[in-house]
Amino acid sequence: MRDRYAVATPPLVPPIRPSVGTFALALTLLTPLCATTSVAEPIQVLLQGDDPQAMREVLQAHGGHLTHELRIIDGIGGWIDGSQLDPLRQAAKNTRVVEDFNPPAEPPERDCPVDGALDIELHGNTARWNIHSFRTDTTSLTGINIEWVESLELGKLENLSLRDATGKSQTLFEDRDSPIALSGSWLLPAGISQLELQFENAPQKPPLPSALQNALTLSLDFGDCRVELPKAYSNNHRDFYYPRVAGADFLHRAGITGKGVGVAILDSGLWAVDALTLDTQGQWRVPAHFNALLGEPGPRLIDASGHGSHMASIIANSDPVGPQSDENRGNNFKGIAPDAQLIPVTAFSAQSGGDFLDIIRGIQWVIENREAYNIRVLNLSISAEPRFFYWEDPLNQAVLKAWKAGLVVVAAAGNEGPSWESVGSPGNNPFVITVGALTDSWTPEDPIDDFIPDFSSRGPTSAGHIKPDVVAPGGHITGLLPPDSALAMESPNYQLRTGEFVFTGSSQAAAVVSGLAALLLEARPELSNDDIKCLLITSALPAINRDGDLAYSPLVQGAGLVNGGRALTLGATECSQQYRDIDAALAAEVPQMGPVRRGEDGSPVIPGLLANVARAPAAKGPSDTRVWGIKAHVERLGDELDASGACPAPDPWRALYVAEREKFQKLLQNATIAP
Repeated sequence: MRDRYAVATPPLVPPIRPSVGTFALALTLLTPLCATTSVAEPIQVLLQGDDPQAMREVLQAHGGHLTHELRIIDGIGGWIDGSQLDPLRQAAKNTRVVEDFNPPAEPPERDCPVDGALDIELHGNTARWNIHSFRTDTTSLTGINIEWVESLELGKLENLSLRDATGKSQTLFEDRDSPIALSGSWLLPAGISQLELQFENAPQKPPLPSALQNALTLSLDFGDCRVELPKAYSNNHRDFYYPRVAGADFLHRAGITGKGVGVAILDSGLWAVDALTLDTQGQWRVPAHFNALLGEPGPRLIDASGHGSHMASIIANSDPVGPQSDENRGNNFKGIAPDAQLIPVTAFSAQSGGDFLDIIRGIQWVIENREAYNIRVLNLSISAEPRFFYWEDPLNQAVLKAWKAGLVVVAAAGNEGPSWESVGSPGNNPFVITVGALTDSWTPEDPIDDFIPDFSSRGPTSAGHIKPDVVAPGGHITGLLPPDSALAMESPNYQLRTGEFVFTGSSQAAAVVSGLAALLLEARPELSNDDIKCLLITSALPAINRDGDLAYSPLVQGAGLVNGGRALTLGATECSQQYRDIDAALAAEVPQMGPVRRGEDGSPVIPGLLANVARAPAAKGPSDTRVWGIKAHVERLGDELDASGACPAPDPWRALYVAEREKFQKLLQNATIAP
């Protein structure tokens, strides 16, 4: 899959386990290659040059069919017979010809043929967990491991049985105390089966299903792979949590909800449900829809894939967070910017197929219609292995034009980590905001176990730029998509019993940042896209170890974890982004290289870092040394700070801590937004 564009959602669900994914999304934006194809079949080509009419004529002269007028990159696109590719290149003088290599469709790959549902069901003394086998024949269950905490007072596990879709039940074992570790051979049929755990006692005070789920440790072995019952959020149906982790709740309580800000989502479409099409006041908020596959306005809202709706749900779900005991959460919402205007741009088909020409056409439409619909943000939750330097990449050339036009372009870093130089295109563009993923390990109120999973792509780019720019919540993100969409059908185990879908990836993380950008633009509409990027970067929370070293390289965490509230109150509009020359990048006359160099051992080196990077890998889960943010780092050291905040200990973070504290104190004195 490395030779394709794909939406940046990896084949994983919680618990984070990149090597044991269950399916591969196939939103295939096909990567242009330079090599000549030897297959005499129809292929798509892009021609770029100064004379559009001459390009049309040479395309038609070689039996080609014109399909795309791509003015923003001085190009046209069309179909030709593969045998005409070399003659076309020879005839098209002073014209660049890029082919869109279209490999055969590949079936989704599953590292394990079995997976479990995300949540468990509790009825009295009986818990039920759905097990999904994606094989067409039976699978051997070879091991069972179960443990539960005594405080639940469940007593023994009196019966463990497996019921298949036809209602046939087999007892696996009876009468066991915790913990249980058994090996054997039991047959699991294809389709959905239900594992039923019947305990001796029903809890006197029945816990929420999530409480029972978090108190159970349950895993099933299938030969060389294991299926585990994941942990769960409490009351996930009412509260999606990630707006709080990203600091959007602070802005919601201040009345900042993205009102009037247009966010274009270039993806697979939009599900026409109220939470996505209506704002918090019940007003229609989808002013336009463009179908880039057809090159015309969409006749109606539809999302056959489901990915675009999930992104839209993260960005702007207008449903409120359910009743809370904390009155300060009364104005919070499930989406990051619940009143943003949504402009879906469909560039993927029902089976998630597409090509880079359609994406460029979609970006072109957004640029040309940005003023009509006040489009300020463009979400690109897609990624592919780069085949060109960013200034040579036709897709990135279109993205540069979008940035030049003033759009805040947010791109996913990709899901090809943990190797270096795995950030995809268009996330390798130094101008855009490139976002990696962070997981909260199912404990959104406790950052001690927040970490960056291996799948999140790492920098640097081939041009030496530091990427990603920031990280954002991207682990087990709850959202909406049509229940009959392709993603829902391929992965029914990702659906909660209440109907929402949970996905993981840098796609989701990018959508979080797009929502935050909409909030900042409502609060300060005069800000430029460079300003927005600076606000997010300068206020991000870096992961720091107790000794002051960075827990992750900037090529893994960028500037750190984004936070919308901090961006608005403590962020600065001055950063290195303001010194990038977009005109020079568009001209591509002088390559704009980044600061990263290759060390003697081949690993990337970043000159002039504020702090060292830890040699030991960061913990994947709870850490006794890692915290997120300068404030948390300095204050956990326990040193006595005098009134000025000065401290003799040599720690580069202290001066920044003092400056941030002073800025915050001034803000409190003149606050219009109560922190």
